[in-house]
Amino acid sequence: MGILIRPWQKKDLATISKITLQSWISTYSSFIPESDLTSYVNNHYTETHLLTMFDDPFVFGFVAETGSHIVGYARLVFNRDENRLYVPSLHVAPKFQSQGIGTQLLDVAEEQAAGRGLDELWIGAMVKNKRALALYREIGFLFVKEESFTVTRTTVGHVIGFKKLGQPPLLNRKLLATFEGGESSSDLPGLCLDLLSEQQESWDSLRDSCESFKEITERSLDCRGFSVRLQHNPRRIKSSTANVGLTNHNERRCFLCLDHLPQEQKGILYRGEYLILCNPVPILSSHFTVSHLDHRSQGIEEHIGAFLQLITDLGPNWRVLYNGPKCGASAPDHLHFQVARSGQMPIEKEIREGKRLALVKEVDDVLLYRVNNLGRESILVEGSDSMTVERAFKGFLNTLKKVLLITEEPMINIVGFYEERKWRLLIFPRRKHRPDAFFKEENDRVVVSPGAIDMGGLVITPVKHDFERLDAVAVEGIYREVSLEGGIVEKAINAMLS
Repeated sequence: MGILIRPWQKKDLATISKITLQSWISTYSSFIPESDLTSYVNNHYTETHLLTMFDDPFVFGFVAETGSHIVGYARLVFNRDENRLYVPSLHVAPKFQSQGIGTQLLDVAEEQAAGRGLDELWIGAMVKNKRALALYREIGFLFVKEESFTVTRTTVGHVIGFKKLGQPPLLNRKLLATFEGGESSSDLPGLCLDLLSEQQESWDSLRDSCESFKEITERSLDCRGFSVRLQHNPRRIKSSTANVGLTNHNERRCFLCLDHLPQEQKGILYRGEYLILCNPVPILSSHFTVSHLDHRSQGIEEHIGAFLQLITDLGPNWRVLYNGPKCGASAPDHLHFQVARSGQMPIEKEIREGKRLALVKEVDDVLLYRVNNLGRESILVEGSDSMTVERAFKGFLNTLKKVLLITEEPMINIVGFYEERKWRLLIFPRRKHRPDAFFKEENDRVVVSPGAIDMGGLVITPVKHDFERLDAVAVEGIYREVSLEGGIVEKAINAMLS
């Protein structure tokens, strides 16, 4: 099939509008109602509206033609203020998709960008349009900004990214291995350990961190009903004191975005959407960060399926951690998890003591327990089917939102693991990010910023003075201060449908 790419003409506009509607329904109807798609296209892609764009000197486009039939098009917009060329529309008729036409249209867009003396081409995509995102990533686009996009009455996630012209895809240069799952895939824990070994040899900064980790000092505290370990880890001062406020959101340089990673840092491509990286300043032995390839907001509800899949792929000897954006995530604007070997947090042993677990709810064969005598609120969600565990978790999260009268994600930390053919999510509901002592001056300040690891009983103290002076009473106070009240947690569980 021969494809001709040519500049669009006014006579093409009716066909362009038709292709837009067909492509939108084919691609987006699984997550946007067809009525909303039809209404949006009929309002924004009429011939009159397209004529307005056609007459704009900074809006131009190309159509893909086979024979005398137009089968796709790309609309380009040059933003004078940013000096960037964007591709806000790229659509191919459903019957002609997956035949390389979109790639040919992008090639022309790259030529247009280069002809203007630009070294980048920018594009946007719906976050649920996984096929398009996979294609764009494969040819070198990095998605660095997430925003909402409203289609009539439905609001969905949308990401914007760029490609460096004339350069091989950065992702390919960052990969040491790929894990896709299935019988043909390598063992994921083995790949992680191989990655750590290779990175310690090739990345001086990581090697130094790992050597320093061997010298880290810890000491135990016996609290009322539970124990903790304090870890003096000076290299964690930057993470522990990170400014995660919303006012600093736009100024922060995201250190998890692919183009901001250190040159020596490599990773494992995990199931096409995440990159497993060695944590450059480890808290635990064999400590990894699992970062989304795109700059997506930190949030668990939409990604709990990926979290559970990661638990499954790693198996019983590993733990997967999640820190909400306001309770322990030093990269609160970029979706990521953490991974480490099991048995390194005191709570892992304590929850095996049967007397601590009080069954409070059963939902679709998923059991919800409150964990007693830990000095902080914690819920254990346990089930033998990942789909029902996912539904139960979302149910708890949504009832917690209602009880707290909020619409955003409740503050939580999670430790997830898979043992005895069961998925277990240990959830720490939170009411504060940091204790009041964190914000005090000079000698009164205590630099403790609890995340999932701290809530798991391994409290990180980057300042030596804090490590030496903290006692059981102080730690108990910190846990009480940052944990959500038990009555609120109980109310949320009771509100769940059985």
